[in-house]
Amino acid sequence: MKVTLATKSSKAVNILRKWHLVDAKGKILGRLAPQISKLLQGKHKSTYASYLDSGDNVVVVNAKDIVVTGRKADQKRYTHYSGYPGGLKIYKYAELLKTNPTKIIENAVSGMLPKNKFRSDRLRRLFIYKDNNHSYNEKFGS
Repeated sequence: MKVTLATKSSKAVNILRKWHLVDAKGKILGRLAPQISKLLQGKHKSTYASYLDSGDNVVVVNAKDIVVTGRKADQKRYTHYSGYPGGLKIYKYAELLKTNPTKIIENAVSGMLPKNKFRSDRLRRLFIYKDNNHSYNEKFGS
């Protein structure tokens, strides 16, 4: 009797994407970003394969209530360079938290994702809202 032990490889056609709702209220940014990154990559699934984008969709609510530890609220800076002379813009964390808190979480998660061809597709499946109002209620049965 011949026994064959073969692992079946995953295919892009068989990927099932679920929806995850993450509440950022009172959560620490450095602890939340890797969890979101893991969901976007699909590393929590038993069918994970590094050569496939098998991650899920993630909706983050209450981005305005994210917390950083220590003195990061005063010292943390975000930079953006346009590529032109004089095109460097520097934003403080506290300033960005008031104007666009979704950018803080997006930047943190983007830094946690691998820098490869799937990065932009994974970030497209990340939906961040600064308060509790979002348009994906039907995905969660609310």
